[in-house]
Amino acid sequence: MVDMPEVKVKKKVHATLKERGAYAVNYIGGAYANNGTPDILVCFCGRFIGIECKAGKKKPTALQIKHLRDIDHAGGLSLVINESNLEYLTECLDAIKAGRSPRSNYELFAPTPEQE
Repeated sequence: MVDMPEVKVKKKVHATLKERGAYAVNYIGGAYANNGTPDILVCFCGRFIGIECKAGKKKPTALQIKHLRDIDHAGGLSLVINESNLEYLTECLDAIKAGRSPRSNYELFAPTPEQE
């Protein structure tokens, strides 16, 4: 599969969220922003979701993983979405709509101690 630029991943994520009626905003950093905040912040059926989009084999930074972990520990859903796992977002939204609690997937992308 050819690598998809991150912007295309974000567009596909936003299209999926819009189809489902989710509220979603792109988080754009600035002088007063918190570095490491996920790319897309979502509210869906009363559930908070933080989505970090990546292209190809790129992985979240340690700071991005920390923020995703904090969201997960606070009861939100933390996802890392790339072109190869876009369907997981749909599965998560379907689960939430059905009253189930999907699992965050950020840990699958966290660096191992040897990689840190």
